[in-house]
Amino acid sequence: MPAILIFETSTDAASLALAVDGRIVIEKSFTSDRRHNALLFGPLAEIVEEYGSRHFDTVLVGSGPGSYSGTRVGIAAAQGVGLVSGCKVIAIPSILGTETALSDKPCIAVGDARRGSYWIAKINDGEQIDGPFLTDTNGFQNVIDSSPLCFCMEAIRSFQIPLEQPTARGIWQAWEHASPESRESWAAKPPQPIYLAPPHITPSKKQVFG
Repeated sequence: MPAILIFETSTDAASLALAVDGRIVIEKSFTSDRRHNALLFGPLAEIVEEYGSRHFDTVLVGSGPGSYSGTRVGIAAAQGVGLVSGCKVIAIPSILGTETALSDKPCIAVGDARRGSYWIAKINDGEQIDGPFLTDTNGFQNVIDSSPLCFCMEAIRSFQIPLEQPTARGIWQAWEHASPESRESWAAKPPQPIYLAPPHITPSKKQVFG
């Protein structure tokens, strides 16, 4: 019986789930300050104990966009389990694990990227077809005004947008409903958080003694 372990930690409402032979058999959820750190390992240990095995066939993990720290913790834990089990770890955009995305209707996921910028991702038939890309306040307002169906994963100040949070069950459903091409694309990439801008490293300021 194939066993799939699922992590979703991109928001403060984190969850884990276990799917065995094509159905969810265990679900665990917890709320934290968006870092998740050690809080993740209690529910994970419970799943391992209830399942009766430390080995899984596949590990799925939500990759955001969302809490960068929370998402990194989830991915790191997923990679640890994958290493122990000797199985593939596959990252799936967290926005696809929401109720609206899973409805297969055309929709837009949005979020606050801070410092006056916002991110936007377009979804159709449960697939992410564009983004996430960044825009300013005016561009964001135009998208909200012209989009009949949109949602955010955390409340955005000054905007009344329906709030939805992804779940481990939703991540699994996104995987189950995904096209073979999407599955292949996700599986081919190393698990990492979705970056809203290219990651960079600021060079340290070295003091020169002369």
